[in-house]
Amino acid sequence: MTEDEIGEKLQKVFREIFNDEKLVIRDTMNADDIDEWDSLSHISLIVSTEEVFGIRFRHSEIEKLNNIGEFKILISSKLK
Repeated sequence: MTEDEIGEKLQKVFREIFNDEKLVIRDTMNADDIDEWDSLSHISLIVSTEEVFGIRFRHSEIEKLNNIGEFKILISSKLK
């Protein structure tokens, strides 16, 4: 799966979780950039991403992430 394909799928996850069809994610974005991004939506993002991509994350992997770009890199590494 290409980086663009990962980005497109992840975009859909974010739009669904935050119920905002116009939301456009960027690699530099983090929880501070989306007002609705709280602990519950964070868990929903992780679970939905695991389901969409057919992968599983360890808690320690998620804790290290600083932004969406790093999340995409982690997703890519899990798909290889």
